[in-house]
Amino acid sequence: MKCKTNMIRQAPKQKRRAFTLVELLLVLVILAVLAGIVLPKFAGRGEDAKKTAAQSQISMFATALNSYEIDTGSYPKGKAGLNALMQQPSDAQGWKGPYLEHEVPMDPWGHPYVYECPGKHNPTSYDLYSAGGNGRTGDEDDITNWKQDKR
Repeated sequence: MKCKTNMIRQAPKQKRRAFTLVELLLVLVILAVLAGIVLPKFAGRGEDAKKTAAQSQISMFATALNSYEIDTGSYPKGKAGLNALMQQPSDAQGWKGPYLEHEVPMDPWGHPYVYECPGKHNPTSYDLYSAGGNGRTGDEDDITNWKQDKR
């Protein structure tokens, strides 16, 4: 009797192929080009969003202030300012507030809005503005309820 030996078959070894340095560099160059195109488009978007939010809040205040004026016959004056939209001042006859759903918010940069009545720019009503990102009033980054000359 012939004895057959079991031969273990080995699977052919598969060659592993790694990325070459040239291929890796090519991918890095493509990613760098895409980043160079995309990133500048998104830079400054946060600041634009804050400016838009401040303009929206000023419009919201305008609606509330106009309702206050219709009910009481004048805009809030003196120290009451924007707080008169939430709490009735002692001299406000006909007040039907609160005129805002929530407390008076800070501007998107964390500063209080500036309210003046009568206004310097709107002498028959009020001036309302945000000092903008730098927190200083009277410069080009202010967000206002009047038309500003852009320098």
